[in-house]
Amino acid sequence: VILGAQWGDEGKGKITDLLAAEADIVARFAGGDNAGHTVIVGEEHFALHLIPSGVLNAETRCFLGGAMVINPKKLLAEMDGLASRGIQISPERIGVSGLAHLIMPYHLALDGAAEAARGGSALGTTKRGIGPAYTDKAARTGIRAQEMLRPPDEFARRIQEQVMAKNLVLREVYGQAALDPEAISDEYLGYADRLRPFVCDVAAEMGSALRAGSRVLAEGAQGTLLDLDHGSYPYVTSSYPTIGGVCIGLGVGPQQIERVVGVVKAYQTRVGAGPMP
Repeated sequence: VILGAQWGDEGKGKITDLLAAEADIVARFAGGDNAGHTVIVGEEHFALHLIPSGVLNAETRCFLGGAMVINPKKLLAEMDGLASRGIQISPERIGVSGLAHLIMPYHLALDGAAEAARGGSALGTTKRGIGPAYTDKAARTGIRAQEMLRPPDEFARRIQEQVMAKNLVLREVYGQAALDPEAISDEYLGYADRLRPFVCDVAAEMGSALRAGSRVLAEGAQGTLLDLDHGSYPYVTSSYPTIGGVCIGLGVGPQQIERVVGVVKAYQTRVGAGPMP
């Protein structure tokens, strides 16, 4: 397991890329596209936000874990960008957990509206819908990646119901314009057509791989001091970038973790607002 020991941005992507050369599987276990790992290969720079850094190693299988929140539009753009640079992108290389929650347009709208309403007390979020997506997950109203496998009319109905519910909040609480339920469901049905082959049972595949003796590398995002419980609350992320997040996000037991690498850098930076020495 590779974890950030500060506020993130410690260079975990470089370490992951280095150790991925020895790994059969590299898996992200938490967070969304608010994370960014930059890896330099020769003269080429790769900026990765959702796909694990191990994707740059041709023999490595990559997983997006169940405790992640995934913006399908951003994931497809990242896949297309890598494919255009000669990186193989296929369901054999990348698996997306069916348990992961989808970031919807209303999550981005709510994120921006809530930050604006906080004024001088803003949290400094990336406004990418991460927090509202995790809010829906905890409220048991979120839409999971596995719902893209449902018949199109059922998936569209689920989306439209959620858009209409969030429109009430956007209009009545924040005074924002309502979103178009049908336009959003049509957009996400298109994403589902492309992403459906990548959806899999990550926990089951991880279990089989570990029993078979495969070398698995879990790639952290953000850092310890952004942990929802153990970080500098409330100026934190909405997930668990610490060691417990590995077990939750990938469905593995703690006894299966053999080595933990904490990455630090000699100076400190942090994204967003909040206290910092």
